[in-house]
Amino acid sequence: MTSEQDLADAQTIWDYHQMHHDLRPCSVAVGLGSHDLGVADTTADFYHQGLAPLIVFTGATSPTTQELMPRGEAVHYKERALDLGVPNSAILVESQARNTGENIRLTRALLEEVGANVSSVLLVSKPYEERRAYATARKLWPEVEIVSASTAQTFQEYLFSIGDDRKVIDMLVGALQRLLIYPQRGFMISQPVPDSALDAYNRLVDRGYTSRLAADG
Repeated sequence: MTSEQDLADAQTIWDYHQMHHDLRPCSVAVGLGSHDLGVADTTADFYHQGLAPLIVFTGATSPTTQELMPRGEAVHYKERALDLGVPNSAILVESQARNTGENIRLTRALLEEVGANVSSVLLVSKPYEERRAYATARKLWPEVEIVSASTAQTFQEYLFSIGDDRKVIDMLVGALQRLLIYPQRGFMISQPVPDSALDAYNRLVDRGYTSRLAADG
């Protein structure tokens, strides 16, 4: 049973992961693959709002998604977007990436290969991956402007949509750990982390929310 303290600490980390960027039209929208089809839904919605004329869905499979999305995250995202009325001609698929760094690097290479003129990227992720996605893109694709975005929902709404509190909290904790350790490895830019988020992170780790921590962290 998830305790009230666990949920309060997770809320603190959730709030930190949110970037609160103002949405604006960009050259391309990039939907980062994951277990959450909501990313595809939101990317399609942004397309219909006229925020990007082109979409790239990126992602292979992972232990979390291989049963849910056997054809690969990006392929399933594309199928969802097509169902939502996005034309096939507006979607590119990058189906090899297995982590956020590869999402960015391989998407960039794909867009260069097709000759797309990219000056800005609307980067669409899960709500608790906004900051990690932004920090990674700023490191690996520094010449473009990055707008980090996700489905607009509260922490409680997201918990309800996933239906597994521990899984979500584990992922929140894992995403923050990477913000702490990956800059020194050259994987992303460094960002300040408030004491409130660090304290919440340490309490959750102490209480066993560790399944998504990088093993060498």
